[in-house]
Amino acid sequence: MPTTIQIDGQTLKLLKKMKEELNTKSYNETIIKIVVNSSKKESLAGFLGKKSRKEILKDLRDKNDRF
Repeated sequence: MPTTIQIDGQTLKLLKKMKEELNTKSYNETIIKIVVNSSKKESLAGFLGKKSRKEILKDLRDKNDRF
């Protein structure tokens, strides 16, 4: 069931830009892609590999930089 929503001019400009960037056929499809992509939460587990916390933090600060 189609419906009408009100948006301001700035939002329309952003929506048009996103429609072009996402190469979608309609504003509806654009909104759906934006919502689906923003709701995906990617895990960062394993991002730093199999290093231990001590190895990761080792070179963060040198001994002369401590307070």
